[in-house]
Amino acid sequence: MRDVIVIGGGAAGFYSAIHIAEGLPNLKVAILERGKEVLTKVKVSGGGRCNVTHAQFDPKELSTNYPRGEKELLGPFHSYASGDTVGFFEERGIALKIEDDGRMFPASNSSQTIIDCFTSEADRLGVTVHTLCSVTEIKPLDNDTDYFWEVVTHDHTFKTRYVVMATGSNPKIWKLMQQLGHTIVPPAPSLFTFNITDERIANIPGLSTMAEVNVLGKKVKHLKLKSKDIQEGVLCSEGPLLITHWGMSGPAILKLSAWGARLLNQYDYRFKISVNWAPEYRQNGLLKLFMDIKQVERKTVLRTKVLEVPKRLWKNLMNAAGITDTETWPDVSKQQLQKLAEQLTECVFQVNGKSTFKEEFVTAGGVELTEVNFKTYESKLLPQLYFAGEIINVDAITGGFNFQNAWTGGYLAAQGIIQKENPTK
Repeated sequence: MRDVIVIGGGAAGFYSAIHIAEGLPNLKVAILERGKEVLTKVKVSGGGRCNVTHAQFDPKELSTNYPRGEKELLGPFHSYASGDTVGFFEERGIALKIEDDGRMFPASNSSQTIIDCFTSEADRLGVTVHTLCSVTEIKPLDNDTDYFWEVVTHDHTFKTRYVVMATGSNPKIWKLMQQLGHTIVPPAPSLFTFNITDERIANIPGLSTMAEVNVLGKKVKHLKLKSKDIQEGVLCSEGPLLITHWGMSGPAILKLSAWGARLLNQYDYRFKISVNWAPEYRQNGLLKLFMDIKQVERKTVLRTKVLEVPKRLWKNLMNAAGITDTETWPDVSKQQLQKLAEQLTECVFQVNGKSTFKEEFVTAGGVELTEVNFKTYESKLLPQLYFAGEIINVDAITGGFNFQNAWTGGYLAAQGIIQKENPTK
C-alpha cells in the first residue's frame, strides 16, 4: 500500500515526489521507474551539464517558448517559474550559473550534481524508488475504499490514493491513459536538425553565423512564431545557424523544428528552406550595395569584407554565383552580382530527413490539454490522477524550457495533492 505512486523516475517524477514528501511527511510516496536507472534524461541533458532552466523570469515571456502549451502554461508560470526553480536548488546548496544565451546550468558543470540532489532528497524524505518496474495497467477502484487506484507492474500490484503520471513521451502509457478515457494527441518529433546535402555547405561543418530561415511550401495553415504572424514562407525563424556534417542545426533551425513539428511531419521531413545569410538585407537592397561597391573597389570579390558573413561561406556562395576567386569587382557583371545577392538572401536548400538534436528526445503530442486542470495538474476526467512533464501535449524550444515545464508541473501536482490532504491550508 502506498499513499502516492509517481510513475516515472525522471525530472518531473522526482520533483513531484520530493515536494509531496516534503509537504506531507506522513504519506508513503513511491516512484516507479521502468528502466534500471533513474534521471537518465537529466544525465545527458546539455552535453552532460544539465540545462536546468532558462533565465527568463517573466511568466508571459517564458510561456512564449512553448509551441504547444503557451496559453495553458501562463497561469502555472505565475505560480511557479524559473526563479522558483533557482530558489529550490539554492536552498539545497546548488548554485546555478547563467550563460550568455540565457541557459542556466549548475555551477559544477555536471548533471550529476542535479541527480545527486534529487536522489539524496528522495532518500532523506523517505521516498522509495523502484527501478525495473514497468507499469502494465492502471485501474480505478470503487469509491468505498480508502484507495482510489490500483497500479499493476510485471511482478507487483500497488494500491494507492494518488497517482502522478510523469512518464514523458511513452506510447504504452499514453495507451493506458486512452483506455482510462483521456484523449491522446498523436506524437510527432520536435527539436531536430535538418539533413541537407549541398556543395555550398559541404566543406564547412562547424561554421556558425546569424541567419533568417524560411520553410517553403504549401501553406497548410497560417502559423504563428513567438505570437507574430509569419508573412514569408510557411514558417520563419532567425538566430544562429550551425552548419554540420549532416546539414544544419543551431537555434534558428531548432526553433523551426519545434514550432513546425506537426507541419514538417506532414511534409515527411522533405521540404525546401530559404536561408538569408544577411538578415539585415533583402535581395534588391543588397544588389544596390554591390553595384555601389563595384564603382569604387578594385580588389577581388573574395578578399573584400562586405558583410558579416564568414569568409568560407562567402567563398562558397560567391562560387555558386559563378564568381571565381580571382575576379575583381570591376570584372564581375551585374548579372553575377545579382546571383550573389540571391545566394546571400534567398539561398534555397532541399531538406531530406531529420536527425535528433544531441541527446534531447522531445516529442510534440500527449494528453489533450483541455483535459488537464492547470491549477493543480489533476485530470479533469479522473479524480486523484495527476500529470507532470511531457506526458501532456506540451513541449518547448531548446534552452532549458522543457525542464522548466517538468519542474512547474511536478511542483503544482504536488501542491494539488497537498491541498486535497489539507484543504484548510
